[in-house]
Amino acid sequence: MPIFEYRCPENGQNIEVIHHFNLQIKTWGELCELAEIDPGATDESAQVVKQISSPSLAFPKTNAELKNLGFTKLVKREQGVYENVTATGNEKRYMKPDDPSSLPHLKNKISD
Repeated sequence: MPIFEYRCPENGQNIEVIHHFNLQIKTWGELCELAEIDPGATDESAQVVKQISSPSLAFPKTNAELKNLGFTKLVKREQGVYENVTATGNEKRYMKPDDPSSLPHLKNKISD
């Protein structure tokens, strides 16, 4: 679920909450209930405004992280030859177009 940030103009506070995309938060009371915080002295019917913010994305950066997550990373080494830098078990390190046995074992990596 995405993280949304709301601002209450009445008290100047910004609050981040996690909720479904289609949920509409309109008041300070609804926001405080969702965030499980005390509304304090602010009127619970005070309007809140959803803030525009950039999404938080995390990507694995190393070959070891990709390998641990079950991904295959191929790096082009020469014409038609790719190195499988995340090879596991008995997978071949280099993938060549004329050698079908050099293809990564995707059935072993992909599960239902």
